[in-house]
Amino acid sequence: MSSLIELLPKVVSEGRREANRILDGLSAASRITLQTNELIQPHKDRSQAEILNDDIEYVDDWKNRLIYGDNLLVMQALLAGDPASGLPSMRGKIDLIYIDPPYDSKADYRTKIELPGANIDSKPTVLEQFAYADTWSANIDGEDVKGTAAYLKYMYPRLVLMRELLSEQGSLYFHVDWHIGHYVKVLLDDIFSKDNFMNEVVWHYVSGNSPRTNYAKKHDTIFLYSKNNNSKIFNIQYRPKKEGWEKKYDQVDENGNRYKWVNGRMIYPNSAETPIDDVWDIPIVNPMAQEKVDYGTQKPEALLERIIKASSNPNSIVADFFGGSGTTAAVAEKLGRKWITSDIGKPATMIMRKRFIDNDAGEFLYQSVGDYQREQMSTNFGARFRIGDLNQIVINLYGAVPFREEDNPRRNLGKIPRTKRLVYVASPSELVSANTIKRALDEMNTFQGGWDKVALLGWNFRSDLGAYLETLEEYKNGTLTIEIIPPDLLDQLKSKTTFKKLSDQVAVDPDGTIHTPVRFSSLQYLTIKDPIVNGNEITVELDNYVILSSDSLPLDSKNKDKMNEVIARDPLALIEYWSIDTDFDGNVFRSTWQDYRQNTNNDSDALHVVNKVTLPLNNTTGLIAIRAVDVFGFESEVVEEINKYGN
Repeated sequence: MSSLIELLPKVVSEGRREANRILDGLSAASRITLQTNELIQPHKDRSQAEILNDDIEYVDDWKNRLIYGDNLLVMQALLAGDPASGLPSMRGKIDLIYIDPPYDSKADYRTKIELPGANIDSKPTVLEQFAYADTWSANIDGEDVKGTAAYLKYMYPRLVLMRELLSEQGSLYFHVDWHIGHYVKVLLDDIFSKDNFMNEVVWHYVSGNSPRTNYAKKHDTIFLYSKNNNSKIFNIQYRPKKEGWEKKYDQVDENGNRYKWVNGRMIYPNSAETPIDDVWDIPIVNPMAQEKVDYGTQKPEALLERIIKASSNPNSIVADFFGGSGTTAAVAEKLGRKWITSDIGKPATMIMRKRFIDNDAGEFLYQSVGDYQREQMSTNFGARFRIGDLNQIVINLYGAVPFREEDNPRRNLGKIPRTKRLVYVASPSELVSANTIKRALDEMNTFQGGWDKVALLGWNFRSDLGAYLETLEEYKNGTLTIEIIPPDLLDQLKSKTTFKKLSDQVAVDPDGTIHTPVRFSSLQYLTIKDPIVNGNEITVELDNYVILSSDSLPLDSKNKDKMNEVIARDPLALIEYWSIDTDFDGNVFRSTWQDYRQNTNNDSDALHVVNKVTLPLNNTTGLIAIRAVDVFGFESEVVEEINKYGN
């Protein structure tokens, strides 16, 4: 096995090739785009008058952005832009990027969820494990490697894209600890040039770690690089005045400035201040601090405040592509900067959204990567791999037999042996909608003389699909079943031997019962009670949250049993966050009211959202929309015509 030093040139060579491939493809018709899930106008616990009279101004129509997804895809989308959606390319527009990529072999990335009568440990998805574990695997020049070399290969193209996003006056702060810092600096020197290296900042802190066999590890390192050392933003920062300085400067001049007499000279405080050097003594986040959001790797706001003040100006764009608890964006908001933050973890994006609402942030977009599976498929299997090939794999792993290509040109149909059950696989680039369901039912009724039942397997679903299914007779009587293809399936199929191992475990009993190691699961959805319209007010009340199967949830068997009890006893306890658009235009969901668990300002129950709210109604579209996110990050939506409810 090659040593890390031997692998480094290959890491750089392959990373550079991947970055160039990405940059060359930014103008392609199939370029990656971001889809807007929600336009959030934080109004937690606001009065009706405040909501109606709100007047928020934005410079140049800018919207801050919280993005869910792999940051390699997120940055590609930001570089490409989406003019059709009014979102220009961000190439050369960002003045400051701060990142703190996780790299800790002892980290526990499970999410602890407290529910009424049950505490659940949710495992990370395969996607999140890939993003957060330090045992990443990679193939470098034909050699399978793990750990540091794989991590460096992961980081190289991402750092190249960050350099492309930075403005000519921009800077990158890369936060690392002792595990990986010296290797990361080699990559940064290669990408940004040693001439643009500015500082190695030491963040010193006090913690409870006091070993007996070596020196206690009490610092992290932050590497600071500029895009162009001759034009960078750098606002010198000074050490805070020591407590009690006013007593020393006990005189006041005619302008109200404090000073003191020293050897017959007037000395002002500014003269006594010293610029901050590259060793920063900033405490870690106190467990009782107001800024604490219960996120394991949360960094203190004081640390980000110093960085943002030094390397950006008011109205600069600040970005963090390993957003975590959202400290970078939260501090940027307070300091009057624009911001973009992203994370691949659903728990992280939910924590950030709640934090920004709690902080009374301005309006911001919640976005995600479009066509996620298509991009994964291209990355994992190469450009020659087609959607039809993937459809065939899914059909086989479901326990079905594909039809011949001449009968099935889209290669998305199969049958369960010894039954009259048809299987229909939706494309990974398709958002399953009512039209998709109609096509599947048409195939059931007409393909090769017709079938008794059809199973529709999909990757991505419209969040309002549950409301449609509630009205569909074929769904209610079991003729149509809808199942979710596991979102981590493409990660499981990275190895060429994995498909054979999985398919060898697939079996179908004579009665059509399927046995497969791949967990296909039922769709979850939200229901509400009929809204009550009274003059210029509307009352919305949650009714039920339906999860027909817990198989899709990232839980072990013990936690799954606990979850099934909660599903049966108190399903609305699974709602982590919900919001309302009282004038839904059928396109962009504009969240004008939100509530979430742990918000006790409107009731004393930290483990439930409020399930009923009355809001002002100024409706021009005849529609309202209600969106909910459960504790695992799954989203559901209900759209209602309110005209039929009258006054």
